[in-house]
Amino acid sequence: MSASKWLCGGALAAAMMMAGCTSQTASTEQYSGFLSSYDDLQEVKTSTGKTVLRWTAPNFNPKNYSGLLYQPVKFYPQPKPSEQISDQTLTSLLQYTNDQLSQAMASRLPLTTSAGPGTLIFRGAITGVDTATEGLKPYEVIPIALVVAGTMTATGHRDQNTELFLEGEFIDGATNQPVARVVRKGFGKTLDNDEQQVTLDDLKAIVNDMAKDIRLYP
Repeated sequence: MSASKWLCGGALAAAMMMAGCTSQTASTEQYSGFLSSYDDLQEVKTSTGKTVLRWTAPNFNPKNYSGLLYQPVKFYPQPKPSEQISDQTLTSLLQYTNDQLSQAMASRLPLTTSAGPGTLIFRGAITGVDTATEGLKPYEVIPIALVVAGTMTATGHRDQNTELFLEGEFIDGATNQPVARVVRKGFGKTLDNDEQQVTLDDLKAIVNDMAKDIRLYP
């Protein structure tokens, strides 16, 4: 992959490479394949003001459901730790995401252990994107985009953004047909350079915003 493909669109994380090019939503190149379909996704504003890609079935009405089967969020694909993102951080991130999202969904619908008429099934994943480094092999894909920003710091290093991608869908428990899908890209804390370790605290705000939007969804 040539270096030019990392500039302002076209390749994974390309839109975030330079100042002024930051995209608030995932590009088609960043879709992981986790969802059953990516057709008809549209940009919408969430209750917290974030821009996400979402599709809902024309006849979808949350009031028709009285329970939700929560399938724990997983990594897709399964990442390997790196020098900047430890296995402990990945494990903690996954646990924190599931804690926050399951609690948020339980505030809207009682959680159930079986699917059927009147229930929704949620399945979701923290999906993988490359870092800004060229030539990563598939097993080096990680679920956090560490992307070089456009301004040089006083130390001679470029700042790096932390970004988290989540894909999820809700399925009707009776028909087993999807009724809503979402692809969400969130922004965490900015790192000083490419040697700074990513911690859970750098990413918590992204997950917290997701949980808040679930609670506030009309």
